[in-house]
Amino acid sequence: MSVSDIDLIHAWKQVLTLSRLEAGQIVTVLTGADTHPQTLRCAIAAATDLGARVNRLDLPPVNAEKSISRDALAYLGATPLTGNPAAIAALNASDLVLDLMTLLFSPEQHEILQTGTKILLAIEPPEVLCRLVPTEADRARVQAAARRIEASKQMHITSAAGTDLRCELGEFPAISEYGFVDEPGRWDHWPSGFVLTWPNEGKSNGRVVLDRGDILLPMKDYVTDPIELVIENGYVTRINGGLQADILKEYMAAYEDPEAYAVSHIGWGLQPRAQWSMLAHYNKEAHIGMDARAFEGNFLWSMGPNNEAGGSRTTACHIDIPMRHCSVALDGQAVVTRGVVQDESGLAHAARRKDSK
Repeated sequence: MSVSDIDLIHAWKQVLTLSRLEAGQIVTVLTGADTHPQTLRCAIAAATDLGARVNRLDLPPVNAEKSISRDALAYLGATPLTGNPAAIAALNASDLVLDLMTLLFSPEQHEILQTGTKILLAIEPPEVLCRLVPTEADRARVQAAARRIEASKQMHITSAAGTDLRCELGEFPAISEYGFVDEPGRWDHWPSGFVLTWPNEGKSNGRVVLDRGDILLPMKDYVTDPIELVIENGYVTRINGGLQADILKEYMAAYEDPEAYAVSHIGWGLQPRAQWSMLAHYNKEAHIGMDARAFEGNFLWSMGPNNEAGGSRTTACHIDIPMRHCSVALDGQAVVTRGVVQDESGLAHAARRKDSK
């Protein structure tokens, strides 16, 4: 269902206010061929109304000839900023960049953030942005989860379907994604609402069994039959199953990069307004699947790069897998039990869902 410009401008103002945008600051809106026109015009209107000096930087697309998916996160690496010092200079000179194009996992993004510029990614459809406007409460909850990860040495993930994965922690930071950028040099993604980290290099072992209803991204498919992924010393070494397992194997093999099989980020969803069922209602090309990544109580794990956390792995392949009904423990202490987050908000959310059935 479409939203009005008034509603989207109001949503942008909320997010920009949470991001501590001040009158007179310079905002650059980064756009590309797939930028949603309503998101663009409402972002400019909201930032201008808050007193910012707004510029737009529009850049041509790259990588189409390399990717077999139109998803913005399907092929990572070179961006329209690669080898483009004039464009990078404009973003470095900005207080805030509204990324309506997608710079995720790029070295240029790191360079820009190091200058103190803030970057907020927002490429989901306008109605999704309006439904998932972040709050201060989202930040507090995600940061509390991040502190628990920072204090832990191991994450253990299990499920009734057969998942049993142990990941050693400590080499990489915990990342809080709550949907706004309230500190200099911060990157975030609206919408979001989850916590994640990366396992120590080579220190993930076990197996993951994807069950019916788990999600493969960027394919944006619900799993229909079990898929087993065997993980040894930080890498997926075997993928077993039926047709969907074959599709996943063929897709990853096309990158011809062994680093594509490395375990990347691991964490769980904390956004009660994100919906697991959202993918069933949208054309695949209309969104990038942030509901799937953020819905309350998921276990979200990934294969691919770790340079976002300061690691050296920069493979172009990136697979995200949000799973339902998993249990997650940190040093033996449950943080998610069969898909229910074990904090006050999570237990209350689960109780409301149970009462409504």
